[in-house]
Amino acid sequence: MADALPYTDADPTVTELLATHPNLKMDGVCGLLMDGVSLTAIANAVGTPTWVISADTLRTRMARLKNAMQAAGLDVSLHYAVKANDHLAILSLLGKEGFGADIVSGGELARALKAGIAANKIVFSGVGKSDAELQEAIAHGVGQINVESAEELDIIAAIAQKLGRTATITLRINPDVDAKTHAKITTGLAANKFGIPYEEAASLYARASTLPGINAVGFATHIGSQILSVAPYRAAYARMAELVQSVRSQGLSVSVMDCGGGLGISYRTEVEGQPEALAGAMKAELGHLGLKLAIEPGRWPIGPAGVLLGQVILNKARGAEAPFYVLDTAMNDLLRPSMYDAWHGIVPLSAQDAATPAIPAHVVGPVCESGDTFARDRLLPPLQRGARVAILDTGAYGAVMSSTYNSRPMAAEVLIDNGTWHSIRPRQERDALWHTETVPAHLTAGNT
Repeated sequence: MADALPYTDADPTVTELLATHPNLKMDGVCGLLMDGVSLTAIANAVGTPTWVISADTLRTRMARLKNAMQAAGLDVSLHYAVKANDHLAILSLLGKEGFGADIVSGGELARALKAGIAANKIVFSGVGKSDAELQEAIAHGVGQINVESAEELDIIAAIAQKLGRTATITLRINPDVDAKTHAKITTGLAANKFGIPYEEAASLYARASTLPGINAVGFATHIGSQILSVAPYRAAYARMAELVQSVRSQGLSVSVMDCGGGLGISYRTEVEGQPEALAGAMKAELGHLGLKLAIEPGRWPIGPAGVLLGQVILNKARGAEAPFYVLDTAMNDLLRPSMYDAWHGIVPLSAQDAATPAIPAHVVGPVCESGDTFARDRLLPPLQRGARVAILDTGAYGAVMSSTYNSRPMAAEVLIDNGTWHSIRPRQERDALWHTETVPAHLTAGNT
């Protein structure tokens, strides 16, 4: 699918954005509140840029996913996609709620274990797992490894035998289904790098069932991210159901289907993906097969739980042209607008600012890239130097994709839980930017 075209309809107003974000409220005195906590007070205490996550929103949305599956009469395990937001506080919260983890690296494995998530509740996905990562995962006894290729299957079998272990695996299948999402986040087309070609799946599963060190239990599929329609899911699951029946007809056991993730959220005016509709698709296409099902939610539960706080450091007026509001927040903090042309709502923290009639403006960061742009021709109140804003729906693929480009320290992170805010990562000290770097002695000679 081609990249998304520019929007042609009017941007939602501040009032309209807040109406679709139940965790946010504009108070006439305290300004923008998240779960009843003043975001201005947080900015005053820890500065900007700062990530803020609502624990209550995350819990509520994960519970809705779980309840939707149960209401459909499905046996489904939920494995949170760690790549969406991997902070230990987030993983610890989800672990305490009984959820598992979907990981794609050895680092994410270590994080999940550190947060108290049991190894048998961890699913190891990812298109390129190193030998060292696989050895670590098998040694810890992760619940499932999603195999991406025939080559990887053989590697896993060899490592498992060497360790004297049995690795439980599913084969990740590429169903060649268009998820109708952004080209950079679709994963289920034949042209994508992910998964085993559908036509090779049955024969490879048969071989997997004969390999020592391997316990082949089923299949996995994942067709993309930010999926708003249930139709691509149904198409993918229908193909997977045919595969299950074909393999079973050969006398092989298939007991597990990992249905992937990718359910989309509303960044602008979209109708977000509905867990109930996803459960309905799984029920319709897979419910008659007696499978243990799994999903890997990431963006959907935590995306709307997060905001990024920034401050206007310059209102760059340009006569009759739309001004540039230059923030202290940049693309090194939030990469999505630069990488995907992603749209994020922007709301002033001040009630007085929010009530001021809007004008077209460009919202940008200070990094030396034209791509360091959060919004163009966005209808926003006039924002002067010192005004603070919240960039909405940044809980997923925000902090985890941050960098120190331009030698900008990593932003602070805050968790709001049950009406109280907690600092979960202080702002990075400038000296920490180079504390692991070394300079050869001959280059430091004579330095003072």
